[in-house]
Amino acid sequence: MNNTQQTIRVGLFFLLGIALTWVTFEALSGGKVGPDEGYVVLAGFDTLKELKEGDQVRMAGVRIGNVMATQLAPSGTRAEALLRIDPRYSIRQDATAMIVMEGLIGTNYVSISLGTKGAPDLVSAEDRSRHRSWLARFTPGRTVDTSRLPEIRTASSSDLNAVMSQLGQLGQKLESSLNSLGNALAGDATNPGLIRKLDGLVTDNREKIGATMSNLQQISEKVNKGEGTLGRLISDATLHQELVASVRELRAGATEAKAFVANAQAIIDEVKRGKGPIGSLVFDHKAGEDIRASIANLRAVSDKISKGEGALGKLLSDDSLVRDIQAVVKKADRALDSMEDSGPITAAGAVANRLF
Repeated sequence: MNNTQQTIRVGLFFLLGIALTWVTFEALSGGKVGPDEGYVVLAGFDTLKELKEGDQVRMAGVRIGNVMATQLAPSGTRAEALLRIDPRYSIRQDATAMIVMEGLIGTNYVSISLGTKGAPDLVSAEDRSRHRSWLARFTPGRTVDTSRLPEIRTASSSDLNAVMSQLGQLGQKLESSLNSLGNALAGDATNPGLIRKLDGLVTDNREKIGATMSNLQQISEKVNKGEGTLGRLISDATLHQELVASVRELRAGATEAKAFVANAQAIIDEVKRGKGPIGSLVFDHKAGEDIRASIANLRAVSDKISKGEGALGKLLSDDSLVRDIQAVVKKADRALDSMEDSGPITAAGAVANRLF
C-alpha cells in the first residue's frame, strides 16, 4: 500500500513538472511547437534598448507577434529587429513601430500604430505565402539578409536609462546650487555670509531699530486714538463722509468735463462740416472772398488817407486846412466874447459878421 501511494505521488510530481515546463515554454516562445507561421517585417532603430528575441509585438495593445531575431545592420549604422507577425493581422504602410517599456521593471516590446484607415497593407497576401518558405529556411543566430524584407517606419521613444541619467545630472546641479546657496548664506572665515552680515547690521543699529519701533508704536497709538489726519480719517465718520462727498463731487466734475468735451467735439464737427457762422467763415469760399474784398477796400482807403487823398486825407496831411480851422475857431471865440454885452439878435449878427 505504501509503495502504491509513493508511486502515485511520484507520478503527480512528474505531471506537475511537465505542466510547469509547458507554461514556461508558452511564456517564452508563444507556445508554438511546430514550424513558425506568419510573415516577417523589418524594423530599424538607433538602439534596441534591451529588446531581445521572444519579446512581444503589439498593435493598439493587442499582441500580434513577437521579435524573431535582433542584429546589427551590415552597414553598422543601426540595429535591426525582425518581427514575426501573425497572419491574421495586417500592418498598414503608414503604421509606425516604437520600442516601449512595459512598466518600470517590465520588459520592452514593440508597439505598432494602427495607421490610416484605407491605407494599403505593408505586406500583401501574395507576399505572405513566400514568407513561409523563408521562415522554414531561417536559422537562429545567423546574420539575416534583410534587403528583400518589407520595412516598417520607426520612431524613437524615451529611454528610461537616459531619463534616469538626466535626473542624476539634474540632482547634481541642484546639489551644487544648494551648496552655493549655503556658502552664500553661511560664508567662511574670510568672507562673511549673508546671515552674518544681517546679524552685524542688526547689532550695529540696535538702538536705531529700537527707536524706529518705538516711533511706529506711538504712531499706531495715535491712529488708534483718532489723532492726526490718518487717525481722524479712520475713526471720524464725519470726515469719512466728507471724503466720500468730495470723491462724488470729483466724479460729477469729471462727468461735466466729459460732457463739455463732447459738446466741444460736436461744435468742432459742425465747424468741419461748414455749418454755423464759424464754419461758413472757415469753409465757405464766397465768405472768404468777401472778407478778402473788404480787407482790400480797407487797405485802399488807408492808402488814400496816407497819400492825403479825400477829405480825411487832406485833413490829416494838409497843414493849410488845419490853419484855416484854427482861424475859424479864433473868430468864433472873439464872437462869443462880444456876445456878453449884446442882445440875442445883435449877438447873432455880430457872430455872422465876424465869421463871414
